[in-house]
Amino acid sequence: MSAPNKSYDPVEVEAVKPDEVARHRADALAAIAAAASLDALHQVKIAVAGDRAPLALANREIGALPPAARAEVGKRIGEARGAVKAALAARQEALETERDARVLVEEAVDVTLPWDRAPRGARHPLTTIQERIADIFVAMGYQVVDGPEVEAEWYNFDALNFPPDHPVRDLQDTFFVAGKGQDQDQDTEGAVSGLVLRTHTSPVQARTLLAQGAPVYAVSPGRTYRTDELDATHTPVFSQIEGLAVDEGLTMGDLKGTLDHWATAMFGDGVVTRLRPHFFPFTEPSAEVDLQCFVCKGASVGDPENPCRTCGSEGWIEWGGCGMVNPRVLIACGVDPERYSGFAFGMGLERSLMFLNNVQDMRDMIEGDVRFTLPFGMEI
Repeated sequence: MSAPNKSYDPVEVEAVKPDEVARHRADALAAIAAAASLDALHQVKIAVAGDRAPLALANREIGALPPAARAEVGKRIGEARGAVKAALAARQEALETERDARVLVEEAVDVTLPWDRAPRGARHPLTTIQERIADIFVAMGYQVVDGPEVEAEWYNFDALNFPPDHPVRDLQDTFFVAGKGQDQDQDTEGAVSGLVLRTHTSPVQARTLLAQGAPVYAVSPGRTYRTDELDATHTPVFSQIEGLAVDEGLTMGDLKGTLDHWATAMFGDGVVTRLRPHFFPFTEPSAEVDLQCFVCKGASVGDPENPCRTCGSEGWIEWGGCGMVNPRVLIACGVDPERYSGFAFGMGLERSLMFLNNVQDMRDMIEGDVRFTLPFGMEI
C-alpha cells in the first residue's frame, strides 16, 4: 500500500487565492486613502480591519488548507493585513495633524485684544447711593443701624406717636402680615400688637433708643413698604434712609445745618435747601425739606415762555421730611425729654437717585433691566 500524496491539494478556497487577497488589499488601501475625516476613517477601519473584514475572513480559511499550503498563504495574507494596518496608522496621523492645524486657526485667541471691553456687570445704583449717603453720615460721627422689615405694629406706629385711629394704620395704606383677629405678638408694654411690613425705617430708630439710650446719632437705610400704586414716581417697595440725633441741647438749627451739609455732599456746592412747616406724628415741630431746582435754579417761576419740567416751574423740589423728635416718642423709648432733645429726618433713595442722575421713571429702578444699571458701573 502506498502512502498518501500530501503535495496534492484537493480543496480550492476562493478567499485565499492570490488574486482575491490582492483585490481585498487594494480595496482596503483605496478606502483608507479616501477617508476625509477621523470619523470616516473609524468606519473604514471597522470595514477593512475588523473581525468581519474580507482579509480577516480569509485568514480564518488558512486552517482548512493542507499543511504544505498554509505557510505560503499565511505569509501572503499577513503581508496584506500588515499593509492595511500601516496605511490606517499613517492616515490616522495625517488626519490628526490636519485637525490640530485647523483648530489652531479656528479657535485662535488674540491675546493682544483689550480685555476690558465686555463689562462684567454693575452694582444697582440704589445700593451705591445708599452706601454713599451712609459714608457721609459716618464721617459726621453717626452709626449705621438696621432692623427687621417685618415689624411689630407697636414699633412701627405706637412708639412713634401714631394714634390707633390714624389713617396710615388702615389696610388701604399698610401691608399687614398679622393683624387684629390673627396671630399677633406682644409689644414691650405687654399689649397685643399686629405685624406689618414696615412703612418707614423709623422703627429702627425706636429700637436703637430702647437698646442704647441717649445720646445717639444714627442713620437707618433700608427697604420699606406701602400700598402705593406702581407708576413713574411711586412704588409699593421703596428705599429710605432716616436719621436720628438725640443729645442735650439739640435744636432746629442743628437739623438745618446737618441737612445743608448732606445736600452739599450729595448734589454739589451751591445747592439751596428750605424748610416748609408740616405735620408728622413723631416730630414737633415738623417740616418738609425742599431743594432748589438744580435745573432752572428757580428762574422758571413766573416765566411761562421757559417752563421747567423738573420742578414744574415751582423752583423747588420736595426732598423729604424732618423735625424735632416729639417728646412722646422720647418717653416711649425711655429717654427723659426734660434733659434730651433730638431731631429726625427721612428721605427716599429713589427720589434722590432721580434728582442726582435725572432718572425719569422710578419703574426703571426695579424692573431688573441690565441696560439701566450698566451705565452706573461698579462704583464702590
